[in-house]
Amino acid sequence: MFSRRRVERGVGGAVSVLLARRRSEYRLPLPCPGWCAVLTTAPAGGAPHLLRLLGQTPVAFVDAPMPFSHNGFHAKLEYLSPGGMKARAAVAMLQAARQRGELRPGATVVESTSGTLGVGLAFAGQALGHPVVLVVDRDIDRSMRTLLTAYGTTVEVVDQPHPVGGWQQARLDRLHQLLDRLPGAFWPDQYHNPDNVTGYRALADELVTQLDVADVLVCSVGTGGHSAGLARELRRHWPGLRLVGVDTVGSTIFGQPARPRLMRGLGSSIYPRNVDYRAFDEVHWIGPVEAVDSCRRLARTAFVTGGWSTGAVARVAAWISRMESGVRVVTVFPDGPHRYLDSIFDDAYCAAHGLLAPAPAHPIEIPHPYAVEVTRWSRCRTVLDPVAVAA
Repeated sequence: MFSRRRVERGVGGAVSVLLARRRSEYRLPLPCPGWCAVLTTAPAGGAPHLLRLLGQTPVAFVDAPMPFSHNGFHAKLEYLSPGGMKARAAVAMLQAARQRGELRPGATVVESTSGTLGVGLAFAGQALGHPVVLVVDRDIDRSMRTLLTAYGTTVEVVDQPHPVGGWQQARLDRLHQLLDRLPGAFWPDQYHNPDNVTGYRALADELVTQLDVADVLVCSVGTGGHSAGLARELRRHWPGLRLVGVDTVGSTIFGQPARPRLMRGLGSSIYPRNVDYRAFDEVHWIGPVEAVDSCRRLARTAFVTGGWSTGAVARVAAWISRMESGVRVVTVFPDGPHRYLDSIFDDAYCAAHGLLAPAPAHPIEIPHPYAVEVTRWSRCRTVLDPVAVAA
């Protein structure tokens, strides 16, 4: 059972919020037996009760102008769960590793992150009793670094990008150095770990209880975890569901050349094995100007907003709703705005990076991922696996 609540707004209509079933109706995963023997550096004994706070987030109906009018879309508000959306994947990866014996009780968890999974791992580490070391780069948002430290993680900062692989490869190089120095440490390897994908089953189950049907699922793509996990599970209930991927300009995931990227949380300079290319019906690339514009519009008119991924998927979901009357579009807002107060929502930062310019209201259509190097919002209905193409 879910309850419906309608909140009237002065601008842009209203937001309807669908609440998930009562928490008592769900069986939440608990750590495997033997978890309590921890190192003295780990959170003392862990706090498994935290797992009961995971998920059960509401769905909002959003019809805020983007800047174009549209028919509205549904957004799962994952920022209302501790650790945001990535906490689901973090808990799933650590629990599965514990069950296989790859992660010993109290052992250290080491991961490379641009920030969002780091918060999720901080949550999972506290809940399961594992210290967490996170490798970030110097361009991480100041507020994100402060938050990660506040949550008790050890933050390792990489100062120089790799000459070929950029910041992502530089972080991975440092990560392997740490693994050599920390015997027994565990690396979740979020981009290639199938437990990342299975961690989103509960999110899909919640959506099925909250919505009668969905026609289009819009997902940001970084590790590929939540798009693969959600599409796989939701198509069991809604076989005709279309999956639209949202990448960032400068990302290599869908075959574009790698370039420096301002946006974090989506996109990659590697080819994550978790990306299920066959599941996608089309892909959009969003630039930082469009993402910032969308986030700020959501904040002013819908009172729901978030970071780069949220702005990107909101733009695409709204556009599909406008162009295809009668379809029900659903997306996920992975985290909230508080981690982006020094970037997306800071006027000086945005002005310095040219992010306050007018944002395109429609995408450029390209026939093939290799047809042109995209520099702004673009759409392609041909989705290819770059690794398979290269082979």
